[in-house]
Amino acid sequence: MNFGVIGSGSWATALAKILTDNGNTIHWWIRNTDTISYMKTRRHNPKYASSAYFNVAQLHLNDDIQKVVANSDVLVIAIPSAFAEDVLKQLPKDAFENKKIISAIKGILPTENLLLNEYLHKYFNVAIENYFTVLGPCHAEEVAAEKLSYLTFTGVDEATTKKIAQHFNTDYLKTITNHDILGVQYAAILKNIYALGAGIAHGLDYGDNFLSVYIANAADEMVTFLRKLVWNNEPTDEQRKINYAASVYLGDLLVTCYSLYSRNRTFGNMIGKGYSVKAAQLELNMIAEGYFASKCIHKANSTVNAQIPIASIIYQILWEHLPAEEGFIKIEKLLI
Repeated sequence: MNFGVIGSGSWATALAKILTDNGNTIHWWIRNTDTISYMKTRRHNPKYASSAYFNVAQLHLNDDIQKVVANSDVLVIAIPSAFAEDVLKQLPKDAFENKKIISAIKGILPTENLLLNEYLHKYFNVAIENYFTVLGPCHAEEVAAEKLSYLTFTGVDEATTKKIAQHFNTDYLKTITNHDILGVQYAAILKNIYALGAGIAHGLDYGDNFLSVYIANAADEMVTFLRKLVWNNEPTDEQRKINYAASVYLGDLLVTCYSLYSRNRTFGNMIGKGYSVKAAQLELNMIAEGYFASKCIHKANSTVNAQIPIASIIYQILWEHLPAEEGFIKIEKLLI
């Protein structure tokens, strides 16, 4: 398999490191030509996951996305959901023909409120059988430091999912496979919203005792949404077997809520301390997916109709100017 990576942020850099550490040579699309020149001489990304060093002989760096896509059999798309449409619009409609796509996006594409697989099917005719996700509790900073982590690869084709996952196995990265392609993507979106809320709680000076109750309730709320989304009316036996306590669901929620590496938690902490959304965005200087996700889930839930009051209140704080203190007084009354 010839792998291509689209994106040059922390998560894209971490995934590129995993692939190259496992012996793969990759084609890598990086928008900024200065970053490409720097990496060719200094062997690391100057802005993101900069402690991860590469063997440049394994890197084909290019600022032409069409060339990267053309030279790859499997494309890892690892760009923030808010920017994905602008990047993908550069490609012709047949660009992904006979390609496998791995989504490392933890958000909804905002213009039409679509998951990446929905967008790719609509505009590039990508079949769900050729679409996979890589998700789970795995901070880029810990991958760069080679701390043991676990990632879940999800796809409807079990054999191909396992084959792809094998290319990411290293001494410090273990892989798991799963077939819940819709549920894992929405879990990744929701956990960023709840992590942002955890940061707000910290900024408002709530303690660990409150936070543990908040996260437990958020986990229950997330499962409520996922079951309503995936089960529809009568769930199949396979759907009933989904383990929502697994790492790609609960594990990712926990680490994103608790970890100091979590940009969503950091962003929320600023909001709790009184920063405006715009000021927090400028200070963070990275994308906090939970901010955009809260609006996207608010829209999506108009169809799903799940009871997700915590996510709804976080949306109100971020988008409807509900004071954080008032919002969390409301959340206090919900928790059990």
